[in-house]
Amino acid sequence: MTQAKRSIPEGLHTVTPHLVVKNAAQAIEFYKKAFGAEERSRFEMPGGAIGHAELKIGDSVIFVADEMPGHGAATQSPQTLGGSTATLNIYIDDVDKLFAQAINAGGKSVMDPTDMFWGVRYGTVTDPFGHVWSIATHKEDLSKSEMEQRAQEFFSKPMQKTA
Repeated sequence: MTQAKRSIPEGLHTVTPHLVVKNAAQAIEFYKKAFGAEERSRFEMPGGAIGHAELKIGDSVIFVADEMPGHGAATQSPQTLGGSTATLNIYIDDVDKLFAQAINAGGKSVMDPTDMFWGVRYGTVTDPFGHVWSIATHKEDLSKSEMEQRAQEFFSKPMQKTA
């Protein structure tokens, strides 16, 4: 065994999302179809459950693992817990294309792509495993005052369900 040269493993960033799902093998296939994920590694536990997998989406890595009942909330899926309190954000050149790809792969629209007051085109999808993904394309660089003005206009209108 040799001492690690870096405290953060090669190819990872300081913060790396770790998704717990029911049926990680199916989730991995969904993320490949929906978001173009590349599988970097997979560790299967005795019995076939995935204890750890690494996927690369664009320039970012996420970890995916099967649920481990009896080991606390952090090892349970959104399906078991009844929802997710986190959203993963993907910035991409064409939000509409990736959004449609995610829906065609089996995701459900929470909010169809819409031009938002903060200068992005933005849509939200829930994957079949209960995780929420926001997909965005940065369109405009806005000053703080421009964004505040647009926010006032946006929130002065009645909210409409988009999906």
